[in-house]
Amino acid sequence: MQYATKEGTFTYLKQYPDYSKDFYRFNGDFFISSLGLGTFRKEPYREENYVINYKNAVKMAVLNGINHIDTAINYRYQISEREIGEALQELFEENKASREQLIITSKAGFLPLDFPFPENPYKWIEEEILQKNLVTKEEIVIDQHCLSPRYLRWSVEQSLKNLQLKTLDILYLHNPETQLGYIDYETLLKRIEKAFVLFEKLVKEGKIRAYGIAAWNGFLYEDTHKEYIRLGDVVAIAQKVGGKEHHFKYIQSPYNLGKPGAYNFSNQKGPDGRYYTLMQAVSGYGLQLMASSSLLQLNLFKGKFAPKVGEILGTSDFNDVLSALQFARSGSVVSALFGAVDPRHVEDNLTLAYLPSAKNEQIKELLGRENAL
Repeated sequence: MQYATKEGTFTYLKQYPDYSKDFYRFNGDFFISSLGLGTFRKEPYREENYVINYKNAVKMAVLNGINHIDTAINYRYQISEREIGEALQELFEENKASREQLIITSKAGFLPLDFPFPENPYKWIEEEILQKNLVTKEEIVIDQHCLSPRYLRWSVEQSLKNLQLKTLDILYLHNPETQLGYIDYETLLKRIEKAFVLFEKLVKEGKIRAYGIAAWNGFLYEDTHKEYIRLGDVVAIAQKVGGKEHHFKYIQSPYNLGKPGAYNFSNQKGPDGRYYTLMQAVSGYGLQLMASSSLLQLNLFKGKFAPKVGEILGTSDFNDVLSALQFARSGSVVSALFGAVDPRHVEDNLTLAYLPSAKNEQIKELLGRENAL
């Protein structure tokens, strides 16, 4: 098999009998670790972001119980994907892991450029994207975002090349709300529909297994915000293009102690037309939630957490990073992503593998609301 399977991921988790029984979650298709490794790096223009290498962190994660690796074609101008590809091939060649054991996800939507960073990025876009008839100029928003099906197909195929894989387990449409304010909402929905038509074709071609949307604030804003996306509208599109057996299965959205809106802000209509939190709405539509930005790009740690945070979450004996990750993998989150370049940080964070996840009662006590499933 060239993708994650139930049998493969079950074999993987059996290697870690000392971990808490709920460190892995079964989502109907595979068993996935409740912590996943992300490879986003902020401030991409800084030279240090090209000198560093995620490869050893990826290997540390896979060799110690994390089987969920997340990236995007534009992260560090395709370098993150390529480093993951190198790490995976080494693990496969050494028989230390198999493709069936790992959930590998990427995203498409942003123009990635390429490493080394081109002296003239506009020239790169002209030569690599426009002249190859992947898009028209009108389909590119603010010189960086595009939902053209031709471009999205190229992006997926380039990601597979970078990762040295034949199939992505999950493909996310990346931050589609970026286009709102430049195009109207109905136009965005039409573009999402064309993207979903393509994604269903890519499933049939064996290039992806399932798809979703990774948004930053699109699903978290109040419904009057210009960048707000109604989850119900997106589900309706998936049902229209893929029928009852559509492969739109995932939402990736920020969820952390500084940004807990997915749990306690009722801004999304569910199937019954009533307003619910994003967590509740995702569950109500039969989708699954992956938490991004679990550490809020380290902005959570400008001061020490109050002692009660660790007391409530059961992490008093550990540092604030572990408390933050314990929170992020709570509620009805399937897996929470964290970024780490240093393999030692991956190892440190895996301390959580020995602890039971936070229960809903603990989250209610911490946030003082009873809105999550």
